[in-house]
Amino acid sequence: MKTYFIILICCLLGGTIPQAAAKPNVILILADDLGFSDLGSYGGEIATPNIDQLAADGLRFQQFYNSAKCEPTRASLISGQYWQDCGLGIKKGITMGQAMRSAGYATFAVGKWHLDGNPVDRGFDRYFGHLSGASDYFKGSVSHRLDDKPFKPAEGEKFYTTDANADYAIQFIEESKKQNSEKPFFVYLAFNAPHGPIQAWPEDIAKYRGKYKVGWDKLREQRYQRLLDLGIINKEWGLPPRPETIPAWDTLTEEEKDFEDLRMAIYAAMVDRMDQAIGRILTKVKELGQEENTLVMFMSDNGGSPYDRGRRGNLPDPGASWEYGLGWASLSNTPFQHYKRNMFNGGSCSPFIASWPAGIKQHGMITDQQAHIIDIMATLMDVSGSEWPKDSAGEPLAPLPGKSLLPIFSGETRTPHEALYFQLMDHRAIVVEDWKLVADWGQPWQLFSLAADRTEMHDLSKVHPEKMKQLEDKWNQWWETKNPKMFSFAGDEPTYRHLDDRSEKSQ
Repeated sequence: MKTYFIILICCLLGGTIPQAAAKPNVILILADDLGFSDLGSYGGEIATPNIDQLAADGLRFQQFYNSAKCEPTRASLISGQYWQDCGLGIKKGITMGQAMRSAGYATFAVGKWHLDGNPVDRGFDRYFGHLSGASDYFKGSVSHRLDDKPFKPAEGEKFYTTDANADYAIQFIEESKKQNSEKPFFVYLAFNAPHGPIQAWPEDIAKYRGKYKVGWDKLREQRYQRLLDLGIINKEWGLPPRPETIPAWDTLTEEEKDFEDLRMAIYAAMVDRMDQAIGRILTKVKELGQEENTLVMFMSDNGGSPYDRGRRGNLPDPGASWEYGLGWASLSNTPFQHYKRNMFNGGSCSPFIASWPAGIKQHGMITDQQAHIIDIMATLMDVSGSEWPKDSAGEPLAPLPGKSLLPIFSGETRTPHEALYFQLMDHRAIVVEDWKLVADWGQPWQLFSLAADRTEMHDLSKVHPEKMKQLEDKWNQWWETKNPKMFSFAGDEPTYRHLDDRSEKSQ
């Protein structure tokens, strides 16, 4: 009778009943340079059972957008603002750590920071990871910190950055629950994997050695078919042809094929090890009795990286420094075109999975509703029952441009964004409803219908010039409020580097 009375009062007031009795714990997981189809639950052949279980228990997004590169995405994600407004590093506003601490959470940051300062000075109670944009996986980085103190692996320690991230995330969660079992925790877990340099444990590499000799052409077709079978993409969206900048697999020498198989095997091993690390953390959450009311969100900061720099040492030696190259980046981003840095979907559209047993009941659901990294801060405010502050330390705060994902989590149709804006160097785009205007590598604007052509194969700028002008004017109005110095030449489209290319060029 009491429950019925509470329900009646909530209905009369027009409110909704929270599906979790207490504030949920939140684990926000960010992969680094992971492509759209690298996960098993997004059509990939890499073993990711723990992440796939999150997808099976929760929700997958078809259209989740990022800022196309490591630092801009982190600035936007952690501030809740477009990076053009908060600045790279977050020069203005507050961080998720500050917002969630004010909401009554224990706050922890683990992994790659790549923003100004140290997380413990920006709202996080504890920190382990590296402050820089990349790290040697076996040796660590000079920027590694434990809280605010330099961290260096002990002599002879079996250290691997991905494993260490899981160890410290588990430690922080355990310590928090021992100190105050009722206090919810927020973990920002930013893996460096699978960002280069490609380095992995030998036993993980061995699981994949030889599996990639079929080549990127056939594997891209296989991933495309699995994406169709899973319902992640629609059959109306074709698979773009291999770009001319990448050679056909069959034209490579046997030595090159073997080496490319090795490169992708190492990359796959890194993704596999990240999944293992996530599995260990989720097991600990379950052991602590926190599984039911823990919201886990998984995403990538951008698409697969086309860079092929460094080329130092010999793979798979632990000290070698290589990246996995253009051919495999194209595979990672199946079914989309272009890469990290770009605003075509290969760079700016990434997998997003949300699992929350107490709050998401549509298990295994796939949503086509558009969402963006600016929505995550608004979501955290919503699930924590908090209001976005109007000021911080006496300085006014800009309102959040994002929209909470909670309605989508609840199976509702959320009012979409009026527009989503993108810019990085001279790459730029705008998404309005099912239309996207986009330009990469300094090329002219192209117009696509996302409903009919999510893989951006058919430019409609000449078919719908009025729509193109409308979107261009809207993007220009947004851009007029930004810093013109942020617009710069991004270089030419990258091209494939053969095995014998040991030049010092950087792409």
